[in-house]
Amino acid sequence: MKRRRFTGYLSFPMTLSSYIILCLPLAAQAPRPSQHGSVSQQIADTLVILEYNRPVARGRELFGKLVPWGRIWNPGADDATSITLSTDVQVNGQKLASGTYSLWAEPQPDRWTIIFSRAHPVFHVPYPAGKDALRVMATPRTGQHMETLAFYFPAVDGKKAELVLHWGTVVVPLELEVP
Repeated sequence: MKRRRFTGYLSFPMTLSSYIILCLPLAAQAPRPSQHGSVSQQIADTLVILEYNRPVARGRELFGKLVPWGRIWNPGADDATSITLSTDVQVNGQKLASGTYSLWAEPQPDRWTIIFSRAHPVFHVPYPAGKDALRVMATPRTGQHMETLAFYFPAVDGKKAELVLHWGTVVVPLELEVP
């Protein structure tokens, strides 16, 4: 069997600009002020996934100032925070069907309304009125300062879990239960 030698040339003309594009590294992009974050948790046979962009406090007064009391706000930045549930769950005792929702909040000093919206994917403003799947009440508590907005699961036990939104010194808990 006779071997062939490659003797071909590039099949398109190489201009100086195409040479520069192919040979020089792409310019580095500056990091975004609100970095992407995600958290997932298995609760019994249910997978819960949150996707969000994480704003940073940077010395600002957060709730009552940057995020006004009584105004619906998306806890995140850029694209609206989303939550995906692989099965039906109960949130603070109320049923929420499986699916993906955008997550919204109406903060007050002593109680928060957490809103699961069917509008997904959407930008973090404006709030998509009329698309609510569920609204639940939550009582905030005080925690250690969290510079960057975070969602996490501090407790998972069998069919129950606590999901918290934590930014600054405000911790907003949600009880999730798989029926």
